Amino acid sequence: MGMQARTIAVIDDDLRVLESLINLLASCGYNAEGYCSAEEFLESGGLQKSSCVITDVEMRQMSGLGLLHHINSTASSLPVVIITGKPSEKSESFYLEKGAVGFFRKPVDGDALVDLLKGVCKG
Repeated sequence: MGMQARTIAVIDDDLRVLESLINLLASCGYNAEGYCSAEEFLESGGLQKSSCVITDVEMRQMSGLGLLHHINSTASSLPVVIITGKPSEKSESFYLEKGAVGFFRKPVDGDALVDLLKGVCKG
């Protein structure tokens, strides 16, 4: 499947964070596609072409937790990494128990994120 198997969906309604993560992933050889909302990601068919999802928790409509639940119910083998800028959000252990493969607070530690992706993204 080549690079398409390594497509990582990045979902965040903060365009600076979205662009930063896409640039980081591209510099590491990943094909990253950005989405401003969970709805945009789902409507675009991103679920079918992604090998991994990185999603913010706090978004306008469907939250990152809602997206995680949706992915777990439809594509349970798709790894989901949660990111958040809100220190009051639920703990890392909560998201990992819900099925996330990783949890990062913003600003995201790029090296740690890439190390995690090497282990969880197929392709």
